[in-house]
Amino acid sequence: MRYLILSDIHSNLEAYESCLEAARGLYETILCLGDLAGYGPDPNAIVERVCGAAAAIIRGNHDKACAGITDAEDFNPLARLATRWTRGQLTPENLARLRDLVEGPLSVDGFELVHGSPRDEDEYIIDPLDALPAIEDASSPIVFFGHTHVQGGFLMGPGYRLEPILAESASDGCVLTLQLKGGSRYLLNPGSVGQPRDRDWRAAFAIIDSDRRQVEYYRTRYDVTATQMKMEKAGLPEPLITRLQFGR
Repeated sequence: MRYLILSDIHSNLEAYESCLEAARGLYETILCLGDLAGYGPDPNAIVERVCGAAAAIIRGNHDKACAGITDAEDFNPLARLATRWTRGQLTPENLARLRDLVEGPLSVDGFELVHGSPRDEDEYIIDPLDALPAIEDASSPIVFFGHTHVQGGFLMGPGYRLEPILAESASDGCVLTLQLKGGSRYLLNPGSVGQPRDRDWRAAFAIIDSDRRQVEYYRTRYDVTATQMKMEKAGLPEPLITRLQFGR
């Protein structure tokens, strides 16, 4: 089975549609690691489309905040402003959809889905110090995580040596193919669809082939100007608008 892994869409319709187009014919099932909402200008469209298309979705911290499960007091001021705006835009039906999203970890076909880490849905896995306890504590040797908006991840081989997985390329399309090996453990981040922060503005996603035990990382261009124009019209904070073009 080939699964399209999406994460951190953040109400960015143009980026989401570009990912689906780039992945056309390459997958059978969609899985989402959370943060459908927050930051971007199209929360209702994204919640409706992703909930209608994905076989499994786990909640992210912005989904919880936008649905009113948490108060967003731990967010930075710009994120809090975007959260309040999103709450005011979401329909009652879409608020209910966000509230009903399940907490990870969620097991699918031999691997796990989490938003932050296997230990805490809100934890950031940024560097090896974060990755080591997370990869050791995970109940599955293959874990997909989001939250950091950085494509790549970490692997631990049979010798317990932790190594970064780097998915860096200036080309569009598949930027890295990773063969999953028995005896190794993996923390795999597909990157952010709608709000990349690895200094590459292009939308990111991954595909796992569970039969061939391969993971493919992808980048695709999208109409970032159209997204920015909608954000400006909505009155969302200017720094959130500008950062999209720089991938940070």
